[in-house]
Amino acid sequence: TQVCAHDWAACLLTGEKWYKRHLTYRIMNWPRHLSQESVRSAVRTAFQLWSDVSGLVFRELVLDSPTDIRLAFYEGEHNDGSGNAFDGPGGALAHAFFPCRGEAHFDMAERWTLNGHKGHNLFLVTAHEIGHTLGLEHSPARSALMSPYYKKMGRSLPLSWDDISAVQQLYGKPPSGRQVQLPGQALSWVMQDWEKAESTDQPHYCSGVFDAITMDQNRTALVFRGNLFWTVTPEGTASSPTPLQQRWAHLPLAIEAAAFSPLDGKLYFFKGKRMWRYSGSALDAGFPRKSSEAELPHHPDCAFFYAPLGHMVIFKGSRYFVLNLETLRSEPYYPRGLSDWKGVPRGANGAVTRPDGKLYFFRQQRFWRFDTKKVRVRGAGQWAKELEWTGCQRTLSNEIN
Repeated sequence: TQVCAHDWAACLLTGEKWYKRHLTYRIMNWPRHLSQESVRSAVRTAFQLWSDVSGLVFRELVLDSPTDIRLAFYEGEHNDGSGNAFDGPGGALAHAFFPCRGEAHFDMAERWTLNGHKGHNLFLVTAHEIGHTLGLEHSPARSALMSPYYKKMGRSLPLSWDDISAVQQLYGKPPSGRQVQLPGQALSWVMQDWEKAESTDQPHYCSGVFDAITMDQNRTALVFRGNLFWTVTPEGTASSPTPLQQRWAHLPLAIEAAAFSPLDGKLYFFKGKRMWRYSGSALDAGFPRKSSEAELPHHPDCAFFYAPLGHMVIFKGSRYFVLNLETLRSEPYYPRGLSDWKGVPRGANGAVTRPDGKLYFFRQQRFWRFDTKKVRVRGAGQWAKELEWTGCQRTLSNEIN
């Protein structure tokens, strides 16, 4: 995925820079499904990355007053010309102008995240676009933050030596004596704070999105987001967040799909090219195994046990796969088109069957109720506000009252 639609070299002279070292910035509006506090913290950290390796100092302005750098979220055409219109999920994520216009624009329709696996990390994209507002061009080094292609958060530091050298050529090194806090191990702690900031009085998946959802044999819902999970009782009471590895050792830091099978009483997890199977909290022998061995796709959207078929179903893009849990192989004549599931949208990030037999699909903040007899969607709405069993409605109702 491209980070930038353009590097704007045609708009302003290449190599232009700010001729002062103290710069101000303001966040003009906010992305959906992320709290203002967590976004503000992530943006502040993104500016700090560049400040810690250069002679620059940044300060956020909250009031409506003149500022050097402006960050804003838009959909479609936004007065940058029709050729620069944002194209929704999967395309260009953002673009920015060189000094001294000092603007960075982000696609509002993208699924932004700060810690969860699904979506694009707003912190990394913001740090990249800030580089452009400082006068940095795209780097040919794929490991560099200023590479024109999206760099996922990994164990390596966000800034490469190529990035640091480029910004120091324009603005020099940090003054001696300045305390440098990032990057480093402190970044992981800051990212945990972003998650905590998203909600203090309810599970933070309620005000955002989750990566996966399923229901176990005790009718307890399991909700997954980033490296955390919650249990939600049948009455709709959510637990405190718990790290994934605390209950299921050997799982990665985040998952993409999860499903419980009543046939064998096991939990299945999917991430990237691999699949895990657990008996309770114990990883079964022979797992994880490659998804390709079961003829399943990489990076699935969601997975769920579908009683009418007696098998597990995996959605990916415009197709779905059917996994035989006895042979651990995809059933013949699959994959098929998602059009078989009338009314279910592409890109569902979760699916769960309730004890009453109703099947729900989720995508971001919306749900679709699927009638397994009519084989079509029979209702839709906003799950956090309308489905009490998600652990969100009770809290939201109390806030309204």
